[in-house]
Amino acid sequence: MLPIDLLMASRNLTRHARRNLFLAGALATVTSLLVLLASLTAGIEHAMMESATTLLTGHVNVGGFFKVTSGSAAPLVSEYPRVLAAVRGAVPDVDYIAVRGRGWAKAVSETASMDLIIGGVDVTQEPGFAKVIVPLEGRLADLAQPGTVLLFQGQAERLQVRVGDVLTLSAPTARGVNNTADVRVAVVARNVGLLSAFSAFIQGDSLRQLYGLASSTTGALQLYLRRPEEAKAIAARLRATLSGAGWRVMDPDPQPYWIKLMQKVPSEDWTGQKLDVTTWEDEMGQFRQFIFGVRALTWLLVVVLMAVVIIGILNTLLIAIRERTREIGTLRAIGMQRRKVLWLFVLETLLLGLAGTGAGALLAAGVAGLVNLVGIAIPESMQIFVMQERLRFLLEPGAIAVHVAILTGVTVLASLLPAFRAARLRPVTAMHHIG
Repeated sequence: MLPIDLLMASRNLTRHARRNLFLAGALATVTSLLVLLASLTAGIEHAMMESATTLLTGHVNVGGFFKVTSGSAAPLVSEYPRVLAAVRGAVPDVDYIAVRGRGWAKAVSETASMDLIIGGVDVTQEPGFAKVIVPLEGRLADLAQPGTVLLFQGQAERLQVRVGDVLTLSAPTARGVNNTADVRVAVVARNVGLLSAFSAFIQGDSLRQLYGLASSTTGALQLYLRRPEEAKAIAARLRATLSGAGWRVMDPDPQPYWIKLMQKVPSEDWTGQKLDVTTWEDEMGQFRQFIFGVRALTWLLVVVLMAVVIIGILNTLLIAIRERTREIGTLRAIGMQRRKVLWLFVLETLLLGLAGTGAGALLAAGVAGLVNLVGIAIPESMQIFVMQERLRFLLEPGAIAVHVAILTGVTVLASLLPAFRAARLRPVTAMHHIG
């Protein structure tokens, strides 16, 4: 009987084409807005995570702090090859592991100076680095040479330097003295949002020389996973593995390492080495709140739009029932049961909802694809937050299907009250209805 029911429902929809087109258009509009907002949010979140996991953090990090005295602290992992071997044994399915130095330095040019968070990097061992960092001057391969530094465009402009110019870096060592080193600007890279305002990279061995560190010492091991969603489980596994192997491991604390370095660790009464295992969410800090805010704003707008659409659906269907009262009475008089009447109204709304939401999803996908193709530039004031230079929508087929299903389901639920009302009409009353 389902094919017959579908045929009847579709014919009823075409008989009242103008009203149903209006309702389908409203559904298509809401669906397209939802898909566009969700894909924009996903694009911002993806850009944030991609840039953060390149400049600041891995999906999982094995960092640490070394304290010469109880009141001092340095972001160091001593004897890191042993730690690296233990990590590889505990996480054999890791994509790759980056050995990163961590530090802070004042960069001084001939005309200006600024404070920078310095990362020691080996570009030959990080395949993900070149996916995010886009050189404007120089080549990334040149950063493998000793005594070289990568600056971002905004930093280079502030320091008034170009590729080939020399900077002096001044940094405090773990022993409480300042070291200086001259480095050559090898790369000037495109800005990638807020993080690139204060992060710079130098060749890994050069950072060790600047801080007077042994070759077996680094700042952190950054693990890049094939399945980033497993970060929390892998971090818990690593804490247990490293603790069982004899290292002192800090308790889980969802804060960036630099907050711990400045506020927590110096106040603790211990010396020597402690390892700290964190996830990218821990290291993102305030960026997580920004992403949550974007998501909340998106869903708030969707809820408002859905409320408007539900009211519109209720009013439209109530009007439709009034117009079709005699028709409903005739159907009931020839023997159609109330459940059948209810089913036909719900089926009509289901078909209408699928048509409207499907059209809206296709429209949104087309608009998003066109915007991505054109590459609309984002104002510099907004690039700081969205970490993109050009507006980009991230279309996820699974998410779009979920949005279509949710909006169609809401449409069907909104139709239940009018459908119940139609099914409860008495045949005699309905057939004598005028209007």
